[in-house]
Formats: sequence, structure tokens, C-alpha cells
Amino acid sequence: MWHGITPEAKGDKYSDFLNERAIPDYRSTPGNLAVYILRRDEGDKTHFITLTFWESLDAIKGFAGNPVDRAKYYPEDRDYLLEFEPKVQHWEVTGSAQS
Repeated sequence: MWHGITPEAKGDKYSDFLNERAIPDYRSTPGNLAVYILRRDEGDKTHFITLTFWESLDAIKGFAGNPVDRAKYYPEDRDYLLEFEPKVQHWEVTGSAQS
């Protein structure tokens, strides 16, 4: 799970960027099971959460390198993000349900 913040005025363009560049990058990595981008506008800022699901930590290493908790950024992120959080969070799925 990764969190980023943009100015609200750049939220739509960053959302487009994530859908056009980041999601295909995640999905093309062997072992990636799913990607979800969540967005919340809050005053003059827009928050994004990227949730990715992977087969294993080795699959994450194939995408992000080592250490696996270091955030991976694209050069274009400099045009949008207000800060660069250094780490992502990894969680183990212990239950799920789908309709």
C-alpha cells in the first residue's frame, strides 16, 4: 500500500497518469494479481492510495527491487506529488469475499 498527495488542481491529471502508466507497469510484472487506485479529494489536496496484490514477496521484488518496503517513484511523479513518502506498507491477506 502506497500513499501520495497532489495539489487538488493536479488530481485529475495524476489520476490519468496512474491509470495510463503505473497500472500497466504493475500489471506487466509477473506475480501481480491486482491493482487498485483509490482517490480522495480533501480541501486543496488530493490523496491517492495504491493497493497492489502479489503472489509473493519475490514478485514484489521483481517490481520494486530490494528492500521491498522502499517506495518506487516514476520521474513524472515530480510534476504532481507534494511529498515523497520513503516507504510502502506490506500486509498479508488473511481473508476476503467477493460478490
